[in-house]
Amino acid sequence: MTNQKRKYPISRDFTHQDTWRMFRIMAEFVEGFEDLKDCTPAVSIFGSARCGRDHAIYRKTEEIAARLVKEDFSIITGGGGGVMEAANKGAAEAGGVSVGLNIDLPFEQEANRYANRRLNFRYFFVRKVMFIKYAFGFVIMPGGFGTLDELFEAITLIQTEKIEPFPVVLFDSKYWGGLLGWIKETLLAEERISPEDLDLFTVVDEVDDVVRVIKEFYENRTCDWPEKKRKSDKPG
Repeated sequence: MTNQKRKYPISRDFTHQDTWRMFRIMAEFVEGFEDLKDCTPAVSIFGSARCGRDHAIYRKTEEIAARLVKEDFSIITGGGGGVMEAANKGAAEAGGVSVGLNIDLPFEQEANRYANRRLNFRYFFVRKVMFIKYAFGFVIMPGGFGTLDELFEAITLIQTEKIEPFPVVLFDSKYWGGLLGWIKETLLAEERISPEDLDLFTVVDEVDDVVRVIKEFYENRTCDWPEKKRKSDKPG
């Protein structure tokens, strides 16, 4: 048996240094917690890294970020190009905290120059914790698999009450229409989700509505805003 060729490998190369890898993971968590602890309240903005600067979604993202900065929110993105660059640019040029959580990916290898607070991550799951931990809202612009991952991560955590609820706003009803149709016609129709789960997110088409949905969510809630940003007991 020892000389037989195995059908499947016993382990993969990346498992050979698991013990030391734990220290690198811990270091990324510590660095993230230390560097981002004063950036709340924040809104995390997601979307395609492949969105060009001349695209309407790029310009809308800039505007959304700038408007949210004026409402005393910091902006957190993935730190790369496309929608992330637009969000960091809008936030920075509006004089706000513009956070870029960069990671080495095929379409995000270079950090954009507009993030005025930048962290680099090796591990996807550590980076995802940072997006959630400091967010008082998610804005989901048109994007691909990574954007979908962040969307469903957030609504799953809210649905299962693992985190406090916060507004999740999907921008561009035309883009998200097919997905929303499938959610209603398949997931809901086959009772894979409950009718109230559709309230975990809101779909909008206007910049004003992004800001309105996030502000209205907190208007009747008591929030522990950081002292340096608190203007009143309500975010509005």
